[in-house]
Amino acid sequence: MFDSFPDGVSDRLDRPTYHADLGRIYTGGGVGFLNKLERGQHFQEHGFASWEAFAAGDWERALTLADERREEYAQEVQRASELGIAHRRLRVVEFPVTPYVQWELCVLRVRVDVGDAIRIVDARDIAGIERNHLVPEVVILGDVVLYEVVYDDDGNAAGANRYTDSSLIRETNAGFDALYERGKGFHDFFDREIAPLAPPRGAGTSTGFRG
Repeated sequence: MFDSFPDGVSDRLDRPTYHADLGRIYTGGGVGFLNKLERGQHFQEHGFASWEAFAAGDWERALTLADERREEYAQEVQRASELGIAHRRLRVVEFPVTPYVQWELCVLRVRVDVGDAIRIVDARDIAGIERNHLVPEVVILGDVVLYEVVYDDDGNAAGANRYTDSSLIRETNAGFDALYERGKGFHDFFDREIAPLAPPRGAGTSTGFRG
């Protein structure tokens, strides 16, 4: 699964160019679906108010600020529906759960509440698949384009590698489909593994969420 991905040919885009390219194709029509696979366990997102509160150690405020984005997320779901784009997101989670992942899943819970389709994969369940390399961190727009999201050494979003090879996109979508079918329902996982956790201690610059 994802065996061809490491050898794929891509163009490197900086972050503004990546966002502009994704937005252009997303709204251009004919995409049909968006698949997002998230693998990293430590990231940063400066400028995201909930993340800033989390990084400062104010857990309750981080949760409050995440919930305040509910209407914005609902509008994103509605916009995707109007464009005819089905969104699916798959989140790989390692154990023990990192403070970042604990925080991110609280944010994703708000998204699920307003209609986002998100499933969870326990990293231990894909150890065989990841024997030679981790599953890729990607955003795929239908059969048109695939972006491998990249980060700097501190976990800040730094753009993406852009792939357009149709066979590679098909293979990566097939891998995503297979993992998504194996994924766990978000609320069941959250209630069992995340809700019982105490607020993370020492949340700071070593953790975070990517943009």
